[in-house]
Amino acid sequence: MKKVTLKLTALVMLLGGTITVSYAQNQINVVTTAVPFLRISPDARSGGMGDVGIATAPDANAAFANIARTPFATSKTGIAVNYTPWLRDLAVNDVFLASLAGYYKISEGQAISASLRYFKLGSIQFTDAQGVDLSEGRPREFAVDLGYSRKLTKKLALGIAIRYINSNLATGNFNGVNYKAGSSVAGDLHLYHHGAKENGQGLNWGLTLSNLGSKISYSSDATQKDFIPANLGLGLAYTKVFDESNKITFALDFNKLLVPTAKLDSLAGNGQRVPTDASLAKYRSQSVVSSWGRSFGEGGGINNEIQEVNIAIGAEYWYNNQFGFRAGYFYENPNKGNRKYFTVGAGVKYSIAALNFSYIFPTGSGTTRIPLSNTYRFGLVFDMPAKK
Repeated sequence: MKKVTLKLTALVMLLGGTITVSYAQNQINVVTTAVPFLRISPDARSGGMGDVGIATAPDANAAFANIARTPFATSKTGIAVNYTPWLRDLAVNDVFLASLAGYYKISEGQAISASLRYFKLGSIQFTDAQGVDLSEGRPREFAVDLGYSRKLTKKLALGIAIRYINSNLATGNFNGVNYKAGSSVAGDLHLYHHGAKENGQGLNWGLTLSNLGSKISYSSDATQKDFIPANLGLGLAYTKVFDESNKITFALDFNKLLVPTAKLDSLAGNGQRVPTDASLAKYRSQSVVSSWGRSFGEGGGINNEIQEVNIAIGAEYWYNNQFGFRAGYFYENPNKGNRKYFTVGAGVKYSIAALNFSYIFPTGSGTTRIPLSNTYRFGLVFDMPAKK
């Protein structure tokens, strides 16, 4: 129990709102994954549109959502920098997510890309199960990606990426357990269909499989390994061009974690059902590949599977391809975490540079207020055409 308390303190308190929560007959079943920061979109443009991004127009931030978009970028090279102060609604001032991404088109039909995400979790007072102070830590996580994408046809492209993940939540020996930084290697497989015409009008769609990789262990106990947030995503985006100065895009994303649910088969003292030690051990012993399939077959049938799908919808309007205005909405079923929020954003382009901003409106009140309220993101994107 002490091992679980130490690990989940950092995850639950600092990453509130990013862990999937399930209810079965009013019983809470928390499906935890390691490194949930990989589910946070660092892209300020995407953040203004409800966190859509699988099928929107390509730029350097495609590395975070769907790198198969990159071969359709109009610029030879792109670089993006983003910064997000995290959980500001909880008066936390030392937690932030920063990112850097870029691509280079080695030919008209293929591109290479790379990205870095760095999540600083501030400082945490670690305690044992009895609440006794152990030590103060400064946890941090990061992920480094390398990707390659190419056109299969004039309108269809495929992208693959490999990712190294490092999660340093706690280090040292506590109560006889040696804690260490966890690491994992994962891969992405992305597909993108560019149905838009030369003027940008038309329907695009994308399909993604991301974070398909090994479990992470934070201690010397080899049986205590956590799943990473493997995900299946589907996105659509339609752009309507009115004239040379006005166009609008509507986008819709569906995402589902490919992580199984632990079985609730024991009654705790507070009346909540919890997994037994045996069922938890069986849950942890599942292989990574088999867990992807089991994520569709556990937890209560087709209705439960539908509830596990997160929905993001957004719109983006551009005037004269220079001033952009965005709005969006993110929905998560009340039985699966209940994250619901509206977003707005804006962007301005000048020459090769674009500045983006997004904001999450406060949602709920009291205990129902989501910790993501008042979150804002800043981003800079540089699009550099080929030399003539």
